[in-house]
Amino acid sequence: MEVIFHEKQEGSLCAQHCLNNLLQGEYFSPVELSSIAMQLDEQERMRMAEGGLSSTEYRTFIQQPSGNMDDSGFFSIQVISDALGVWGLELILFNSPEYQILGIDPINERAFICNYKEHWFTVRKLGKQWFNLNSLLTGPELISDTYLALFLAQLQQEGYSIFVVKGDLPDCEADQILQMIRVQQMQRPRLIGEDAALRDQSSQSSVTGVEGSQLYDESPMMDEDEENLQKALTLSRQQIDMEDEEADLRRAIQLSMQGGHRSEYTETSPCSVPQTSGTSNPGSLSQEELRQRRQLYFENQNQIKHEQRSDGNNATTDSVNTGADSGMNEEDMLRAAMKISLDTGGTKPEAQDK
Repeated sequence: MEVIFHEKQEGSLCAQHCLNNLLQGEYFSPVELSSIAMQLDEQERMRMAEGGLSSTEYRTFIQQPSGNMDDSGFFSIQVISDALGVWGLELILFNSPEYQILGIDPINERAFICNYKEHWFTVRKLGKQWFNLNSLLTGPELISDTYLALFLAQLQQEGYSIFVVKGDLPDCEADQILQMIRVQQMQRPRLIGEDAALRDQSSQSSVTGVEGSQLYDESPMMDEDEENLQKALTLSRQQIDMEDEEADLRRAIQLSMQGGHRSEYTETSPCSVPQTSGTSNPGSLSQEELRQRRQLYFENQNQIKHEQRSDGNNATTDSVNTGADSGMNEEDMLRAAMKISLDTGGTKPEAQDK
């Protein structure tokens, strides 16, 4: 189909497109058709002047605009007929009774020119197939031999004027190629206006789809940011809780090794534990003294374990003792010491009396 010359509609130059599609080439321009129209206007003026320049008919004719062309680019059938006359071609009205009497099968003709409401287009045979070369279409439309007569009849019912092109059309490449091959058309061309509307609709759908996908993509990003923020807050709270817990454990073990609880810890305990008189300030003890007292405390707890097997604290004491024997780290020992301190109610170890 690419070999077929097909001018698409520009402005109101349908007469130019009709002629060039018929002749299969850029044979006529608006300037050339305007020149033909002005020659026709002059010929008509001269005929009207024969009745006298002062006659009413002549004055009326002079005041009227040209009937062969207008500013929009429309050209009359006379302009088209004179343009084809340069190529030795003539037009016969297909709708006329005279032509219908001849009974010529449309399939045996070579081309038709159709007009309706100042729009011109060509239907031409190229090779062995017929094509609708309407400039309002996006491309040539294949017409089967069986459908040609029905197509022309439909145009007549719609009010079209149909002209048969008589004479030898100039040779063209499309006619030579299509003499050897036949083409098939899987999809019919659309009107130019309809095709533009579909493209606009498709473009808008694409833009909407892109915006929708962007919104969809941004939503998970916002969720991920919120999730990361929550994780950071949770870790921060956990770190603070661990630091507070370690501080409490250190204070508890120091108080337990001194034989009593500090008043600030007593406020958070389930029961009130009285302070033992003579408790020294933990901050005044050196690291070596704390280590010695802790060692004495665990040795004393080992001795108590044998004396209190029947008590409910047996399992807890064994757990702490086993942990100390197996090389528990300092944090585990602190936690165990705090639990023993709470379970025994702040019992003062005998080692501290010595």
